[in-house]
Amino acid sequence: MTLTLDQLRHHQRAAILQIATKYHGLNVRVFGSIARGEATETSDVDFLVDLPADQSLLKRIALQQELEDLLGCPVDVVKPSNLRASIRERVLQEAIAL
Repeated sequence: MTLTLDQLRHHQRAAILQIATKYHGLNVRVFGSIARGEATETSDVDFLVDLPADQSLLKRIALQQELEDLLGCPVDVVKPSNLRASIRERVLQEAIAL
């Protein structure tokens, strides 16, 4: 099943935000193919999340895993500060608040 932005916002939003909050995540946004309405059955869900600067990689991986378990598909969790310069502006422009 292909996830859409509407499905995430209307059916999974509360659970996603609850998981993000558990890891001190704020300002959860969706970017990539789902945000553009171009997702396919093999698409992952790309989340842009404000996380504490001192948060360990293990905590971010745990956040990612919990979101994957919830949604049943691959998930990528990216901090804005970790965006590569070559894609930063595009990602920030297309990111949609959950």
